Amino acid sequence: MHLVRFKAYGHENVIGEHMTTVEITTEDYLTRQGTCIIGVRATQKLSELSPEIRKIVTLETTKIVLLMVVAGITEQVSGTGGNNLTYSDSTSMVARTSSFQCGRTLMINADKAATDLSRQFVSLLKKNGAEMNCELRFIPE
Repeated sequence: MHLVRFKAYGHENVIGEHMTTVEITTEDYLTRQGTCIIGVRATQKLSELSPEIRKIVTLETTKIVLLMVVAGITEQVSGTGGNNLTYSDSTSMVARTSSFQCGRTLMINADKAATDLSRQFVSLLKKNGAEMNCELRFIPE
């Protein structure tokens, strides 16, 4: 298993109601149109993950878990790797309930989208600067 820890932060425009994706971005702003974005100012970029991680995520058998904690409330999104995952994006990481893959895709076949996260968790992220501790787990099988 490979483990990567990072932080992201809340923003007043967090809505968390997207039906198919969850996104964390390195950008420091968020408009109300970004209904999938739950964290800004992420300290980790997909494009900066190790070559070893970038290789194992191309296996559809690799399990990928995003664990997020805000003020003691924990949420987890789990999915899989995919043969077209490149982790080339330096701004966004997107967990997708679908099998769509692009440079921004963190995982496919995710078990949750933004709308599935607890409303208490999302509410905490509506506060500018609320700290979200994140952990990515990459488990090859």
